Amino acid sequence: MLKVENLVKYFPIKKGIFGKIIDYVRAVDGIDLLIKENSVLALVGESGSGKTTTARCILRLEKPTAGNILFEGKDVFKLKGNEIKWYRKNVQAVFQNPFLSLNPRMKVESIIAEPLKIHSDLDEEEIKEEVNQFLNKVGLQKEIAKRTPYELSGGQVQRVAIARALIIKPKLVILDEPTSALDVSIQAQILNLLIDLKREFKLSYLLITHDLSIVRYISDYVAVMYLGKIVEYAPSEEIFENPLHPYTQALLSAIPEPGIKKLERITLQGELQSAINIPSGCRFHPRCPYSFERCIKNEPKLIKVGNEHFVSCWLY
Repeated sequence: MLKVENLVKYFPIKKGIFGKIIDYVRAVDGIDLLIKENSVLALVGESGSGKTTTARCILRLEKPTAGNILFEGKDVFKLKGNEIKWYRKNVQAVFQNPFLSLNPRMKVESIIAEPLKIHSDLDEEEIKEEVNQFLNKVGLQKEIAKRTPYELSGGQVQRVAIARALIIKPKLVILDEPTSALDVSIQAQILNLLIDLKREFKLSYLLITHDLSIVRYISDYVAVMYLGKIVEYAPSEEIFENPLHPYTQALLSAIPEPGIKKLERITLQGELQSAINIPSGCRFHPRCPYSFERCIKNEPKLIKVGNEHFVSCWLY
């Protein structure tokens, strides 16, 4: 459904009165992704690894420095006129903080109805009926339709955001940390809701998160991102049962979840490097417990090591 080819996004760093470019923030530095129909791809990694920038490029909120994004075979950044409207209808997003992504002055019924007014030919009564149906689908009472977001709890507002994204029946929904702003007790409810809606409407999700405890629960495939690069990609079960990249192993070893194959705890030294000063060779080598001379000098490529399993590491 969606194919990302060699996506690059650099942000210029400017200095002085005339805005002379002195360097670049290399937020995304040449990645490939594939999202299949009716599947969930989880894009995981620490904050600052480039996950949200990737999502913003897919949503056409940022223009890539290089590379292509293809949706159903069409180049997203060559769409014009009604084609852009078609793309907006089929690719929706649910953001991390619903209080910031919804208009605080609008009532819930207007928030959910807005996409229908833009992308459908329904009259006012039909729109109102559709809104009520979707409120029920996401587990909200009809009375909430007359309230504003700040009269609701965090879980209720996130349900409103989900209803707004799904009411026009998109094919792909980008979930950018959809549960991180919620209480743990509410997170499971929202995840179960997303799974149920995916099955009902045959949706595809791009799930962006740093919380691997929810990845196995909802995802079909996992792409692990570090400092603008994909370092490992595989089906979800393969990632959890046979993680190969030291960074993936470190992330999984930190999950305090029962029922997940427990790795010996790997403590990474230091923090994620700056996307301005990218380390030479393998980007992970300053923190990797297994690095050797080749890691410092040469950057490894993403190679196939098994059935749909790819890794970027000189150990393989």
